[in-house]
Amino acid sequence: MHRVTVEPLGQTVNVAEGQTILDACLRAGIYLPYQCNHGLCSTCKVTVVDGEVDLGEASPFALMDFERDEGRALACCARPLSDVTIEADIEVDPDARNCPVLDIETDVVEIRNLSSDIKGIWLDTKGVTFDFQAGQYVNLRLPGIEGERAFSLANAPSEGLLEIHVRLVPGGRGTGYLHEVLKVGDKLSLSGPYGRFYIRESAEVPMIFIAGGSGLSSPKSMVLDLLGKGCDLPITLFHGVRRRPDLYFAELFEKLAAEHGNFTYVPVLSDPQPGDGWTGETGFVHEAAVRHFDGVFKGHKAYLCGPPPMIEASIRALMKGRLFDRDIHTESFLTKADADGPSRSPLSQRM
Repeated sequence: MHRVTVEPLGQTVNVAEGQTILDACLRAGIYLPYQCNHGLCSTCKVTVVDGEVDLGEASPFALMDFERDEGRALACCARPLSDVTIEADIEVDPDARNCPVLDIETDVVEIRNLSSDIKGIWLDTKGVTFDFQAGQYVNLRLPGIEGERAFSLANAPSEGLLEIHVRLVPGGRGTGYLHEVLKVGDKLSLSGPYGRFYIRESAEVPMIFIAGGSGLSSPKSMVLDLLGKGCDLPITLFHGVRRRPDLYFAELFEKLAAEHGNFTYVPVLSDPQPGDGWTGETGFVHEAAVRHFDGVFKGHKAYLCGPPPMIEASIRALMKGRLFDRDIHTESFLTKADADGPSRSPLSQRM
């Protein structure tokens, strides 16, 4: 075991043999900027000012040769070979709670069909207090399947059970297991919470949530958390799906809208069928948001969650409507195939 001192915080963490610096810091409740967690994006780049580290499998594009010579390292890959001091680019955010990452085993207590290809799964932490911020995610470890699978938490932090939404990906081993094999009474191991997708409550401005498909999970958690704490700022949730049977939790959000005058729910169908009997918004979800706000988004905070094409289209619409990128927060839903494929566009990466 080695000790790593993180500057400019001046905090020290113990790092076990074979553990990465990033993992040790997150488990100690110390946030280092990160994104891909696989040595590919360079978000977690730090400077080693004292001691030695094994750089691991850092991509030569994310960590170039001259940077290695200058003592730079990727925290998600680097493992200390001695006691180490690092300098990290850490921004203090008044809304970030930095909940420690835990490994826990849960019991599956409910599985429900939410739509034709999305299941809701509820997990009991068996008395373990699992603290997280609305919008964060967990990594599931599935029996016989290599690699972890990430899923956003859909329940409010104040609720007792953990809730995830799983869309069946054709040919996907992880989602296939969760849809076709998993049953009530099984156990699932997970780690978390992870991510920096959370509500910037200190801004005290109206909020827009735009979700696509199973990307509803994080916004559901965030909206429930805000309303549960008595937030009286205007909150608007747009949920885009293809057809009416793809909408889920619509009754919950309609009920919340009836109970809270500051909450507006706008479901949107991109491909309504004659048999749907649909009279609501149609088209792409970002187009519905433009119509709802007459193309002007200035003075809001926006939270986007869903597939990358939806995210990028929404970003462009919001910016065209005079919302700066500092007020747009995103969480892209990627499959394992997406993560292994080409990188995202420069626009999405910048966000």
